[in-house]
Amino acid sequence: MNNTIKKFLPFAMVGVISGATTFGAIHFAEASRNSTSDLNYFKPANENAQFAGLNTAVVGEDFVKAAKSAIPAVVTIKRYSDAAPRQQMNDQDLFDWFFKDQMRGSQPGQRAQKPKNAPDGMGSGVIISPDGYIVTNNHVVEGASRLEIVLSNKKTFVAKMIGTDPNSDIALLKIEEKGLPFLNFGNSDNVEIGQWVLAVGNPMGLNSTVTAGIISAKARNINLLGRNAAAKNPLESFLQTDAAINPGNSGGALVDTNGNLIGINSAISSNTGYYEGYGFAVPANLARKIVEDMKKFGMVQRGYLGIQLVDLSNEEEVANYNSIKKANLKAGKGVYITGLSDNSGSKDAGLKTGDIITKVDNSVISGQSVLMGIIGEKRQGDKVQVTYLRNGVENTTLVTLKDQNGNTSFRSLADLTIPEKLGADFAPINQKVKVYYGIENGVIAKNVIANGELAKINVSEGNIIFEVNNKPVNSQKDIENILKGYKGTVSVKYLDDNGRITSRGFSMP
Repeated sequence: MNNTIKKFLPFAMVGVISGATTFGAIHFAEASRNSTSDLNYFKPANENAQFAGLNTAVVGEDFVKAAKSAIPAVVTIKRYSDAAPRQQMNDQDLFDWFFKDQMRGSQPGQRAQKPKNAPDGMGSGVIISPDGYIVTNNHVVEGASRLEIVLSNKKTFVAKMIGTDPNSDIALLKIEEKGLPFLNFGNSDNVEIGQWVLAVGNPMGLNSTVTAGIISAKARNINLLGRNAAAKNPLESFLQTDAAINPGNSGGALVDTNGNLIGINSAISSNTGYYEGYGFAVPANLARKIVEDMKKFGMVQRGYLGIQLVDLSNEEEVANYNSIKKANLKAGKGVYITGLSDNSGSKDAGLKTGDIITKVDNSVISGQSVLMGIIGEKRQGDKVQVTYLRNGVENTTLVTLKDQNGNTSFRSLADLTIPEKLGADFAPINQKVKVYYGIENGVIAKNVIANGELAKINVSEGNIIFEVNNKPVNSQKDIENILKGYKGTVSVKYLDDNGRITSRGFSMP
């Protein structure tokens, strides 16, 4: 990985800004479908609070106040896994470096022998309610069979996974305890470049570490989440900070000088794997929306604009589009619509190919990552006012966001398809493959979701499943027919990565 922040390819889909439905929610009571009365469970900061001034005579005291508020609410997360060590995507993957566990060797991609009963990795998390809800990164808990939480006072708990969202790299956990210290969510939309912030976490095993810096940039797209196969529709609009963060900070708190949570630290950009001045955090407004959805519905609710676009702020993307389409787009601010999905809210509202979106509600759209951040905080059924240019003339229209299926109502766990419940898609295999493995039936697992039911039993991308509940399967439809309406234990027989026949089971969600 280089220091250079990678750019999105042309034709990026803002129609999938808000991603696929989140999987991995556990033991969730089905909520009423359209009620949002308790979506504000996690406490926001005082809307009237002001950011502390940058007066050097008082900034030291401001740091002390913020640190005292944040340290007790930041926890250590120890991840245990029954699975074999995961293959590294490349030598300097940002997540590999940022969530670098203590069992790795000294060089990228190396792994020392893991001591018995030792965790696979360690990260951070933030307590966001007195009754034990904890927000962290998806990649901190990905693939875990058990999660251990260590409070700042060294008290230890086993956490329950409430939900995960690879598309935003957010996860919600729960421990059974009352009266815990917690952080309020600040309004990350009000964060300003140059504002003082503190990063709180557990870098390299150094518990309760606080570092200070400023907000270096907003709405950064570093093309990171798309590297995770589970993130079908990655949503990146990071806050960038120069507060020193290192491996182990992942999932920790980024707070303002009032001690309000404004971001969840997620990644670094580095050649060495250690701090070089560039850190990235999921904005608090997005994180809060994600965890509220997980608590209320057991899954993330997401709205879509339903457009294909070119990011006009990305000169390389504009040049590539012009070359391919023989067009004459000019780089600048906004996003250029290159296509609209059928039955999308944008199409219903009258937007057309060739329009340039310049504002959503009262926010100026300087580029794609700003648009991603704004829409990412919305749900299906939400309405947004879109300002756009058509033939140089400014227009406005009201767009009702829809989900991927073109609906405006909320979804519950009961609405999930069988593939969504299992956390994978399935494709037929040909006779040649069957002969090679000596089997008569089988489907190949595709798009396996981390922390999905199949991933939990160590089914990975490309594994061949040949029986479900002792019945042969040759298509996704076969699996759907076997499990439709089924409750109880599901048995799965599959060929593992070494071609061995493996039998595992799980409780049908």
